[in-house]
Amino acid sequence: MTGGGDPVVRRDRFSGGPARSFLSSMDGDGRIFEADLAVDRAHVVMLAEQDIIGDEAAAAILGALADVEAAGFDALPPGEDVHEAIETAVVEAVGRDGGKLHTARSRNDEVAACIRYRLRADLLDAIEAVVALRSALADVAAAEAETVMPGFTHLQPAQPTTVAHWALSYAGTLARDTGRLCDAYGRTNESPLGAAAFAGTTFGVDRERTAALLGFDGVVANAADAAASRDFLLEAVSALASVAVTCSGLAADVVFFANRGFVEVSDDYASTSSIMPQKKNPDTMELVRATAGDAVGAQQALATTLQGLPRAYNRDLQRATGHAWTAVDGVTSAVEVAAGVVATAGWPADDLEAAAGEGFSTATGVADALAAGGLPFRTAHEVVALAAERGGEGATLDAVAAATEAVTGEPLSAVVEPAAVADALDPVGSVAARDSAGGPAPAAVEAAVADVRDGIDADEAALAAERASLADAADALAAEVSGYV
Repeated sequence: MTGGGDPVVRRDRFSGGPARSFLSSMDGDGRIFEADLAVDRAHVVMLAEQDIIGDEAAAAILGALADVEAAGFDALPPGEDVHEAIETAVVEAVGRDGGKLHTARSRNDEVAACIRYRLRADLLDAIEAVVALRSALADVAAAEAETVMPGFTHLQPAQPTTVAHWALSYAGTLARDTGRLCDAYGRTNESPLGAAAFAGTTFGVDRERTAALLGFDGVVANAADAAASRDFLLEAVSALASVAVTCSGLAADVVFFANRGFVEVSDDYASTSSIMPQKKNPDTMELVRATAGDAVGAQQALATTLQGLPRAYNRDLQRATGHAWTAVDGVTSAVEVAAGVVATAGWPADDLEAAAGEGFSTATGVADALAAGGLPFRTAHEVVALAAERGGEGATLDAVAAATEAVTGEPLSAVVEPAAVADALDPVGSVAARDSAGGPAPAAVEAAVADVRDGIDADEAALAAERASLADAADALAAEVSGYV
């Protein structure tokens, strides 16, 4: 017995001192409270099944864990971390046999298991949020397939495109981001239990059994790797940072479009000034844009913490985990907000079409039309450049005809049908002509939307299956525990 809530893990010599609060992770451990209880239960069930501890001791420990769960995290006795505090509470409730909870394990493999258990759930939430954003973008693409808008490079008018084509460009990147998150989930969802401190244990543990009870897909084979490695954290945070960077670009576009009157952000996702009541600011997307800095900062901080660590467990790892929580919470929230903005935005078709031809943005289409008539593309490029120089942003069919004759010595009609050039000069016609795979023409967009929705459906099905698998594992663990208590 410990008496008075004293921790059971450290000897008296190491139980206090001025650095006690500095060593403690309790302030942030509430996040893995439920994870630790699940890990404890799976470990105890396995110990009993392997005859490492008796059924009576297992029942007493599992009953005490139920009481700990009912009382909640805030009722835990003082401890260096949540793992020590739960074990202390169990020993206080059960007596000396409560100490059997920690048989054949170390806090090293226990902590790693709890982090993986919680992070995998957070990653599923992040994946769900990204898939929902992709779905919102697909809905926009389907609705705005014929909504012509200006396209930009270097923030200068470049070529006419459509709202649909713009939306699909982000849906494509986010599909790859989803894949990166799923890969990170797969490598997170492996059990380190049974590794003990880093060199395994003399007890006849069944690592595959605890992995199955906790819904892990398998085990991390090498004990030192299992206890010490945090590459799964780095991979997860890197994938989240990639999502954040993608969403930052999306947010930057929306902020720019709002400035130009190309999009109407819903009042639910905007604010006004504290002093200038006429203003409507796309504040939420500015914060989405900034989240990339937080996520990339977490990635850099985590990598810096992990680099150069000698093998096996080092206390530096206690500082590493918080960066993952920062990234997954911030990025998931930002993605959810971005999805809301996209789903509720308005696209003023007339204003967008009027702006689509600004800056002679149809110039490339005109050059393509001339090249299709037989001119070398570089000659066509010269013709269009001269037409732009003479006609300015409002280059006309007459300007193109004059430039063609000046460069080639032949009338426009000798090179190409003037009607083809007239179509190319029109933003709507320019968009309709670019019907190559992945282009902005409505027919190409329709096919692309179908492909995007197929990918979304597949990812939603995989996500649902993984959630069901974890729920089944939780039910199986609960059923095993009920056999003892």
